[in-house]
Amino acid sequence: MAAVMTDTTLETGDKVEDNCNEANEELDTTDQQESGEQIKKKKRKRNKKKNNADGEGTEVNGAEENVETVTNGIAAIQVNGESKAETQNDQEAEEGAEGENKKKKKRNKKKKGGGGGASGTSKQQTVPPSIPIVELFDEGAYPVGEICDYPPVNDGRTAANRTITEEMKVMDESQSHLYEDMRIAAEAHRQTRQYMKSIIKPGMTMFDICEELESTSRKLIKEKGLEAGLAFPTGCSLNHCAAHYTPNAGDPTVLNYDDVCKIDFGTHINGHLVDCAFTLTFNPKYDQLLAAVKDATNTGIRAAGIDVRLCDVGEQIQEVMESYEVELDGKTYQVKPIRNLNGHSVGQYRIHAGKTVPIVKGGEATRMEEGEVYAIETFGSTGKGHVHDDMECSHYMKNFEVGHVPLRLAKSKQLLNVINQNFGTLAFCRRWLDRLGQTKYLMALKNLCDVGIIDPYPPLCDQKGCYTAQFEHTIILRPTCKEVVTRGDDY
Repeated sequence: MAAVMTDTTLETGDKVEDNCNEANEELDTTDQQESGEQIKKKKRKRNKKKNNADGEGTEVNGAEENVETVTNGIAAIQVNGESKAETQNDQEAEEGAEGENKKKKKRNKKKKGGGGGASGTSKQQTVPPSIPIVELFDEGAYPVGEICDYPPVNDGRTAANRTITEEMKVMDESQSHLYEDMRIAAEAHRQTRQYMKSIIKPGMTMFDICEELESTSRKLIKEKGLEAGLAFPTGCSLNHCAAHYTPNAGDPTVLNYDDVCKIDFGTHINGHLVDCAFTLTFNPKYDQLLAAVKDATNTGIRAAGIDVRLCDVGEQIQEVMESYEVELDGKTYQVKPIRNLNGHSVGQYRIHAGKTVPIVKGGEATRMEEGEVYAIETFGSTGKGHVHDDMECSHYMKNFEVGHVPLRLAKSKQLLNVINQNFGTLAFCRRWLDRLGQTKYLMALKNLCDVGIIDPYPPLCDQKGCYTAQFEHTIILRPTCKEVVTRGDDY
């Protein structure tokens, strides 16, 4: 098309030049024969034609030369309407082609800048990881999680058409800052767990595993007080212990080849946190146990959505979980969901925001709502499928609803100030207090628990001798779609 338009422009130019030469010859002859009065009339006529052409906003090639010729008594050339239109079309086509090329270059530049993957990185991550996510990716190009459609709801409600609704798109865009914060936290989680999976081996102490993991997470999240950091202590519960175990100082526990280890940790930006967990094993005999729990978690993610009842999610999770069996040392076990452990809604600076997502049928009929964030987690067990408090407590968290409580002990006041400044309402552990230089704080910590300011979260265990597994992802119920923000290539 561009080549055709270029030929037309050349032909039009040739016609104009030929017409000019012919007109000049005719005018020379006419000027010699006609009187001065006739020349004046022709000048006025030519000026009138020129003014009309200018009023229409049409530019004629060589117009300046024509005006000069008129001044000298030579007639100007009027280009016919067809030639003008062709010339104008050619100019518009060339301008359009240039604009399209600029747009293409701009799009290519954006693609090179980033867009949710390895191609979006401006730097190459080190081994072990040390470059913060905000420096590794261009601003706004942080990897997006898995995008899913909403499931239909039994009572006729549906969120399926939200992706094409302009109003929903605007509402979704208004929350982009929240999504970006969570995507930074999620990418820090993905890179941390990828690195930890490559270095965790039998024979390592649980203390060293947690310290290395948390050190890596702090670098990637670019820890900065309550603006960015770890959302809660690293859980590394073993075997029959399902959750809330992290080693205190002096804990000699060592990871063994036959252990089933649940790695559960979280990161946050401005309190917008992600909660994500996986199970690590070395003996392939546990593969079916892990497959059952992973399948159940993915089932819960698929079932979750706007207007979905929480009890319906739990029923589907249980059905999938119990369809698996695992053979251990010659004995076959049905994989049971741990019925008193749940997924949960997540709020800003609040790991448990009020709603629970059961993993068995018979839970609450409360519905999920637009804009909510959920941690979908499932626990499977070869034991009773019920956990209880056991072992030494390591996890603590300030009560989100607590108001002012008068304290008598000076040490309790001092410790509470440290907790408020460094953790706020996020969970913490005794190792983190040690890291901040706190000493002889156990009595003060107990006092804060006794008056209800701090809640203890001791390890949760099934019967001894059994094995438990866990998988977890954080999802965002966006106005237009469901985003599994922590999804990775590993699970």
